[in-house]
Amino acid sequence: MAGDEDPLSSAVVIVVLSGGVSYRTEEAASVFRMGRAGEVWVSRPESPASELEKLGITFVGEEEYNRQILVDEGVPAPAVTILRDVIVDTKQEVHEVATLMRQTGKSRGIIVTSPEHTRRVGALQKLVGTNPRAFVHAAPEDPFDADHGGRNTRDAFSIARIHAGY
Repeated sequence: MAGDEDPLSSAVVIVVLSGGVSYRTEEAASVFRMGRAGEVWVSRPESPASELEKLGITFVGEEEYNRQILVDEGVPAPAVTILRDVIVDTKQEVHEVATLMRQTGKSRGIIVTSPEHTRRVGALQKLVGTNPRAFVHAAPEDPFDADHGGRNTRDAFSIARIHAGY
C-alpha cells in the first residue's frame, strides 16, 4: 500500500484521475476485473484541442486513450464513462467526481491515482465529506521514483508538489 492509500474495497464506480497514461488506467481495469465495481469513470483533462483544431490538426485527448485502454483491458465499452467537464487540477477533479456521484446516487467510489498523489487526493476527498465515500488507490506500476526524483521533469514536479503539500 502506498502513501495514504486506502485498503481496496468494493464500490459502485472506479474513477481514473487524469495524468499517468497508461498505468492509472491499466490499474483501474485490473480493479474492475477483480469485480470491485461495475463501471469506470475517466476524467477529461484540459487539452490543446481547440488550438490545434484552428491549425487543422486533430487532437485525441488523454480521456480517449484511457477509454481505449480500458476496453482493451477487458472493461465493456458501456461500463466506461468519460466525465463531461474539462478539469484543470486535482481539486476540481475530486469535486466533479463527488458532485456526479451525489447526483447519480453512487455512495462508494475507488479513485485511482499515482502513489505520490494519494495523500493529496485523500485530503481533497475529505474536503467533500463522507458522502460519497471515495477510497484512494495507487497504481503500483507508476514509474515515479522518489529516491531518484528530479532526474526528469515529471518526477521533479511530483516531488515539488509533495513537499508543498499538494
